[in-house]
Amino acid sequence: MDAYKLAESALVVIHTTELEVLMLERADHPGFWQSVTGSKDDQQEALDETARREVLEETGLAVGGAQVPRAALTDWHWQVAYEIYPIWRHRYAPGVTRNIEHWFGLLVPREIKITLAPREHTAYTWLPYLEAAERCFSPSNRAAILQLPARMRPRISI
Repeated sequence: MDAYKLAESALVVIHTTELEVLMLERADHPGFWQSVTGSKDDQQEALDETARREVLEETGLAVGGAQVPRAALTDWHWQVAYEIYPIWRHRYAPGVTRNIEHWFGLLVPREIKITLAPREHTAYTWLPYLEAAERCFSPSNRAAILQLPARMRPRISI
């Protein structure tokens, strides 16, 4: 087996200004829909780097590239710990049962081109945030999506 996955990950809610959320269907579990998510490659990898890498791997969108400015990625400064589903525990070191997930948002235009990684996802769809939350198989992903309206409120500077 290759190296074990680290139990620290980034979840990226990709969304539009109209609160539509990009949902991806897992290749290894048809019917399981989620946002972009993935573990740190190593302990030294910064979480925003993990988020950018996973977005590129899973959607083909290069954060910091011509179509998606780096400022479009927002660290929500929120983390949750959750129990790793038993079907995926073999990917982690023996005895590891919990993951720490850090939440990010990525604002993109609705018409942006999505290129899926076929080994990870078989389909994608844009859904209004409430429908996207309902479709999620992961409770933490659902909770992140439900925070989207509050995260999109204009920030008032004094």
